[in-house]
Amino acid sequence: MVEVHVVPALTDNYIHILHDAAHGVTVVVDPGEAAPVRAVLADRGWRLTHILATHHHGDHIGGITDLQADSHAMLIGPRAEIDRIPEMDATYGEGDLFTLGSQTVHVFDTPGHTRGHCAFFFEEARLLFSGDTLFSLGCGRLFEGTPAQMWDSLSKLRALPGDTRLYCGHEYTASNLRFALSIDPENAALKARAEEVAALRAKGLPTIPSRLLDEQAANPFLRADDPGLAAHFGLASASPSAVFAAIRKAKDDFRG
Repeated sequence: MVEVHVVPALTDNYIHILHDAAHGVTVVVDPGEAAPVRAVLADRGWRLTHILATHHHGDHIGGITDLQADSHAMLIGPRAEIDRIPEMDATYGEGDLFTLGSQTVHVFDTPGHTRGHCAFFFEEARLLFSGDTLFSLGCGRLFEGTPAQMWDSLSKLRALPGDTRLYCGHEYTASNLRFALSIDPENAALKARAEEVAALRAKGLPTIPSRLLDEQAANPFLRADDPGLAAHFGLASASPSAVFAAIRKAKDDFRG
């Protein structure tokens, strides 16, 4: 029903292009630059109809102006960043729904990486575009939010159906994996994911998308309420947000 292309961009970014042929809808998510998007569109003969932005950072919106000049595509983004993403045509926030072709799109406010970050969940196709909130085996740095905010944001995304495919904004999986193994070395799901990641990267392939079910089992940032991780940090009686804060600090300091 919906075709998705993961397009490498800049240094380690991913731009995601969705095509719904039956409805004539082509969507690009977080285009940090225009050239690779233009190349995919030209190769497939698609016309860009919509642009989705999860947050205002330049490596996620840098190509929007040029792509709009090409196509006059409708720009959709977070209401909470209306003053930070220029000339949005429609803005949405927590709990809002809108339709793109065959898909009902759910909007989640996911502050933490930025104060107005959002994520988009395509219900029928089970696609989650998380920007820099949730990565495979990781999460975004807290540039503008608190650990409690980010834990709340991740908890919303963790609750989505397990067969959801996660499309995030960067290829960070291998480095996230090294950190995750350092704090959770006996996790069987994490070991299995390590084999998958190694095989994909050896072929030069993206590690995205990943299944949310696998992230729920292996991603330490989605498991701050796990007693084993709490014990690892000496926080057995602490709140999940406090454990999450410890995990995030450990990742920030990690040099493995």
